[in-house]
This record gives sequence, structure tokens and C-alpha cells, in this order.
Amino acid sequence: MPTSHSFRHRRTAMPATPTPVTSYPASDPGFAAVPVEDLLAGEADLIARIKLCYGIDRDSFERDVLMLVRRYAACVHLLPATADNYFSKPGGLLRLGLETAFFSLQGTDAHIFSGRMSISARRQLEPRWRHATFIAGLCCELYRLMSHIIVTDAAGEAWPAFLRPLADWLATRGSERYFLRWRPQAVEARGLGLFALPHVVPPAVMADLSEGNAVIVPHLLASIGGIPVYRDHNILDELVRRSLALVIDRNLVASADRYGSPQYGSHLERYLVDALRRLTSGNSAWIANREKSRLWFGQDGLFLVWPGAAEDVHQLLEADQLAGIPKAPETMLELLLAAGVFEAAAAGRATWSIQPPGAKAPLEAVKLSAPAILLAGIDPPPVALPQALEFKPAPASAPVAPQTPPSMPPLAPVKSGTQLSLIPPPEPPAESDVRVAPVEETPGSASPEPATTPPSATFALQAPMRLNPVVRDALAEAVRTLNDGMGPPTVCTVAQGVFVPLEEFGRRGVQPSLAMRALTEANMLVKPNRNGPPTLSREFNGNPTVGIVLDPRCVSGLDLAGFAAPPAEGS
Repeated sequence: MPTSHSFRHRRTAMPATPTPVTSYPASDPGFAAVPVEDLLAGEADLIARIKLCYGIDRDSFERDVLMLVRRYAACVHLLPATADNYFSKPGGLLRLGLETAFFSLQGTDAHIFSGRMSISARRQLEPRWRHATFIAGLCCELYRLMSHIIVTDAAGEAWPAFLRPLADWLATRGSERYFLRWRPQAVEARGLGLFALPHVVPPAVMADLSEGNAVIVPHLLASIGGIPVYRDHNILDELVRRSLALVIDRNLVASADRYGSPQYGSHLERYLVDALRRLTSGNSAWIANREKSRLWFGQDGLFLVWPGAAEDVHQLLEADQLAGIPKAPETMLELLLAAGVFEAAAAGRATWSIQPPGAKAPLEAVKLSAPAILLAGIDPPPVALPQALEFKPAPASAPVAPQTPPSMPPLAPVKSGTQLSLIPPPEPPAESDVRVAPVEETPGSASPEPATTPPSATFALQAPMRLNPVVRDALAEAVRTLNDGMGPPTVCTVAQGVFVPLEEFGRRGVQPSLAMRALTEANMLVKPNRNGPPTLSREFNGNPTVGIVLDPRCVSGLDLAGFAAPPAEGS
């Protein structure tokens, strides 16, 4: 029978914490250096579909196609295409290349290459075009090996991606596993894919593709390197871009079903930039500095009239039948700003105001971070205008000061009624006192004047980009009449915002019903009564007038503290 001493001894001998049933590795397990044939065995179904699409015998497929697939698999091995987006699982880059190659090859059946050549010449070149299209699709993302990832073995030795395929390097090192690190803030440099291309495509294949023609290899290299072909239509690249967009979109949808929301849009930058380049090189409305052009090149940079340019881009990409391309100009703008293609005007404001030569009013535009993004390769290159294009409202000048006292008496009685003054109440007397002094002491008091005279506000419309451009232009023109020197004001301030007579839209060729609907959809109106109509009837310029009340936040230069809050729900 055990004694109490033996029980105490057993209790002290037991471990303080239980041993876990499952242990987790504390370090990155990496990827196994599996043979290339094992990689291809996992893609046997897709390879069989590629063979069926090629329609050639087994020996020819082994020699011409499967050889390229093996070499591609030796390069990318089990590497994922992205860190946490599309094709991010092990083997993702291999699958991405095979799927894009398959759909690109499939697309060649509906296109005619070398259409200007004779039938006999086309018969000779057609198989080469199809083979080149397959290669372009297979290697379209090969640049990621150089630009986005760093591969090391267990000893920390880095894989020289420019020198040899990954599988060959692992075999030389005798490594059983390898490890992956993602380069921070990697830049998409598709041209690097040309340096990895010899790992996949041997010189003999290039020689065969170039036999009897001088266009297939240049179009193939242009597609892989992301280089636009300005003087010819690159059908090969068009098929690859369409197939890649389809493959990525399908993968993102499938990933969303399994893992939640993916990062949509991160792969679309290349298509948007490519569309901008194609329009710049081939659309007459995009010739720089021409009247009514979308593109303006000045001393302060290259600008695109927006959202008109976005509409052209959408029409072009819609004709290309690319999957997942955004339709809204706001989405395009966000993507290109995030990618560094466009440069924001200021914090919280993405677009710029420019006034090209001959323009009657400032235009809304976006600014390219570097003109070479669109102008590189244009022959002859556009010449920048001698002046800057950015529109900067002129500061108030001294001669305007004497005009202020006569305008003050009308403001005082208006302020006592329902209409609010554009200038805060405490400022008018002080401003009038200050402005009288410089008029009397003009010869000797030039320096005190700018120090004591507050600058006059500049009133301008601040409308969201989704607002109908016709309505926006008409409303902006009406709001500008609040500024000095713009003629008699056609709008006025009221307790809750800016009163705009409906007839002002009609005078500018815009139907009032269209304007009201567009402004309501853009949430720019303040209803006098939440449950009533959006219109307000009041006396304006001595006549009963029906109009709308614009939210004061939509007009820059107003003192928002001087406006009443909108009526509560149900008031």
C-alpha cells in the first residue's frame, strides 16, 4: 500500500506543464525541391487540354511544346505568383503561366495573323504564330522571378535568377528545400522577363519562329517585355493580355469563395497604362496640345483631361473584352494613383485644374507622375508649351479695394434678412476701415497694405467626379459669379446653403429636371424640408424665383460656420 510520502514523491516527479500533443515549427518550412516531372504530374489535366488544343501528334507535342513546359517549370518550380493576392499558393506561378498559355493558344483560332500576306505564306506562318502566342502566354509573368522574389537555400545562399533555372541551381547545390522572401515595394518591371526568357526558350526555337518573316519574334518579345508596338497591331499581345486578365479574374473569384475578399485591382495597372499609351500613340483626340485634346503638355508636366480620358480608356478596354476592367473613372483614378502613375494635386484632392491655351474656363485633369510614361516612343516627341498649365486663381489686387465700400451697403440690409453674407459678420467694418486708409495714403504706405488687408475669398464649385459633366460645368459657371469681377451674381447664399435659380440651368442649355436629378444622386442638395420637394421659392433680384439649395460644403471659399444645419428628419 503506498504511503503518503510516496504520493508526495510522485506528485513532485510529474512535469509542471503537460506535453503538447501537436508541435508547430518555429521557422519557415520552405518549399521542397521536388523533381520537375512531379510538378508536371500535378498539372496533367491542363497539359492534356493544351495538347488537344494544339492538335499535333504525340512526338511533335513532346518535342515542341512539352519541352518548353518542362523548362518553364524548372524556372518557376513551386513559387507562388503573388504574396497574398492571385495565384498565391505554392505552384501558383506555374499554374498561372500554363492557364494563360492555354487560353492564349485557344484564342488564335479566331484570329488571322499576317492578313496582308498571300494564302500560301499565311499557311507557312500560321503554326509559328500559334507557337509564339503560346510562348508569350507561358512567359508573360516570368519577370517576377527577377523583380519580386528572393530565393535562398538552407545556408542562406541566394539563387542567381539571371544565370540559371531554379531547379538546376537546387540540383547543383544539393538542396532539399528552398526559402522565399518577397522584395518590399517591388516595382513591376516586365522588361526583366526578357532576361529569363532564354531559360525557357532555347535559341533553336527562336530561329524557327523567325524563319521566313521578321515580325513574329519582335511581337513575341514586345509582349513579354511589355513594350508597345506603335506601327503595327500586335494581335499576339492582345490575346495574351485578354487571357491573363481572364485567368486572374477567375482565380480571384475562386479565392474569394474560399478565403474571403481578395485584393481586386492590383493587377489592372498594366492594362490601364497600356490603354493610355495606345490612345496617346493612335488616337487623334489625344495628340498633345491640340485644340480640344485630352492631352496637354506644359512646363509643369503632362496632364490628361478627366474624366473624359477615363471614358476613352473604358471604351478601348471594353472593345478588347478584358475581364475585370473597372468602368468608373473614380476607380481608375484610385488604381493609377496607388500605382504611382498619376500624381495627386494635394492631400484629399486627386485632380488638378488646368487652363490650356484657348480654353474659356479651367478644366479638370489628372497629372502624370512622369511624362515619359505616355510620351516615350512617340515620334516625333511632343514639344511642351512655353507656359505652365495649372490654373491658379489670381490673388486680390489693390485696385479692387476701392470697389469694396460701394458694395458694402447692399450687403448690410441683405444680411438682416434671410440671406447670409458671403463675408463673416465681424469682418466687414474692419475691412472697410482698413481699405479706406490705403486709398488715402497710396504714395507712402504700400508695405502696410498687404499686411493688414485680408485676401478676398475665391468661390468655386467642389463637385464629386460622378456628377454629370454638363451639369457640373453649368453649376460651376453660376457659382463663379459670386467672385468679384465676374459680373452680377446669378446665385446667392441662404440660411442653409447656396440658392441656385433653376432658370440658370436653362440659360446654359441644361434641363432643370436633369440638373436636379444629377445633383440629388450626387448628394449635393439641401432640402428645405426633408419630406418635401428639393426646390425652394424665394425672392431673388426682386422677383419670385424657384430654385434649389446647394450644400455649402460643395462651394469652396464659404464660411461653413455661418450656415444653419439642415432640417432634421420629418421636420
